[in-house]
Amino acid sequence: MIQIPWRRVAGAALVMCLLLANTSYAETTQDNINDAKNQIEDLKDQKKDAEDTVNDISGKKDALESDLSGLNGQLSDIVAQINDLEGQISDKQGEIDQAKEDLAAAEAQSAKQYEDMKLRIQFMYENGSTPVWQMLAEAESFSDFLNRTEYITDINAYDRKKLVEYQDLQEQIAAQKEDLESDMTELVAMQDDMKKKQANVSSLINTTKANLAQTQEDLADAQSNVADLEDKINQMVEYEKQLEIQKAKEDAARLAAIKEQEKEDTSTVVYVPTDSDQYLLGAIIQCEAGGESYDGKLAVGSVVINRVKSSYFPNSVSGVIYQSGQFSPVASGRLAYRLEAGVDGSCLQAAQDVLNGNITVGCLYFRQNNGIIQGTVIGNHVFY
Repeated sequence: MIQIPWRRVAGAALVMCLLLANTSYAETTQDNINDAKNQIEDLKDQKKDAEDTVNDISGKKDALESDLSGLNGQLSDIVAQINDLEGQISDKQGEIDQAKEDLAAAEAQSAKQYEDMKLRIQFMYENGSTPVWQMLAEAESFSDFLNRTEYITDINAYDRKKLVEYQDLQEQIAAQKEDLESDMTELVAMQDDMKKKQANVSSLINTTKANLAQTQEDLADAQSNVADLEDKINQMVEYEKQLEIQKAKEDAARLAAIKEQEKEDTSTVVYVPTDSDQYLLGAIIQCEAGGESYDGKLAVGSVVINRVKSSYFPNSVSGVIYQSGQFSPVASGRLAYRLEAGVDGSCLQAAQDVLNGNITVGCLYFRQNNGIIQGTVIGNHVFY
């Protein structure tokens, strides 16, 4: 528990007289700083959402470009297949035309052979000067008779053989022609199918191009939104810097009163930390000095404990940190976020060291060092 000597109360009354003239105006400026920080944090959240939107749209754009590339590749393959089929169809048509010519030639040859055979038969049996029966009767010997008979048989066999050959050739060519026409039907069907695929892929390409164009417009709008938010953040950061300068000037004007506060003897004040103090103190250290050295973290924690022991501030870590108009991460919501997200080990260790009594500065105030206030400079902060 905290024990406060009566002489501290009397000293505090004297210092209060020095502070009254500047407190109201200083609190107004600090409220403006807190409000500016809050707006900056809100803008950063909006920017983060806008950047997430940009990333989402960029991902969609990349996917569409990939789809379009794939579709163009498909279309190229289909066109190549259609061209190949057209070449095959042309070749097949040539084969069919040749088969028609061959079939016609075979049919003509077969017909001619049949007519020639009929003429020979007619000549031998009807129109010859010596009828076959007479030629056989006039044979000089049986051998001569057989020779004459064999001659006639050979002629007939030759004619029949040639006729059969031409008929077989006709059938072969007709079968070949039928196979070629069947192949042609299949090739034409494949070509029709490829043309349908070509039309479908072309439609998909047009749709994808339209979606990509819209996505590119959305991406440009989203990127423009991020740029606008970045400009607003830069403006607010600059505004905050001006407020910090104004607050530093105000604190410089009342520095004598601040120094009177710090003259208060708190050596006999004992503070017993609660179970939650280390985590809360570590969180505010990370918010205010997360990017500072370990000495800078210890110094911020020391200011909090110095205030806890001072009669001018609340007498608990939570009371000091949540005191209105003091720590901007409280107003901006960054402290609440850090408490929920977790505190890093270095800041927790610094908080524990300070709670164990490792107080490295005797100051009650600190802020960004802009050269206006004289004090102990540690990293980017001045302690006074």
